[in-house]
Amino acid sequence: MQSVKAASFSPEDFVWKGLTLTDGAARQIMTLTASDPEVKGLKLGVKQSGCAGFGYTMDLVKEPASDDLVFTHQGAHLFVPLQAMPFIDGTEVDYVREGLNQVFKFNNPKAQHACGCGESFGIE
Repeated sequence: MQSVKAASFSPEDFVWKGLTLTDGAARQIMTLTASDPEVKGLKLGVKQSGCAGFGYTMDLVKEPASDDLVFTHQGAHLFVPLQAMPFIDGTEVDYVREGLNQVFKFNNPKAQHACGCGESFGIE
């Protein structure tokens, strides 16, 4: 078996399963982007954060990066940087009510564990 060096890894070399948006997530993205005609959608990213290792980031996007992948559902656009795909490939993005709060939920099959507060996740 051939070993792979970290420096030789490139996200462009993989076939990704992609991300899916639920109807609730698509509606919320449309709501968040409706007030500014220049906003094209939301960007979902990953950063090192929290006690479990990684956290999700979400930002409004006026101009997607050239290496962003776009996932669309019911007219809503979710942009994902190619470099984030190894951490979130296969994730279902939902928007749910939890008590009095409404939040985006990430059903990520790659997340092996989460911190107690649910703000970060880890992969193995």
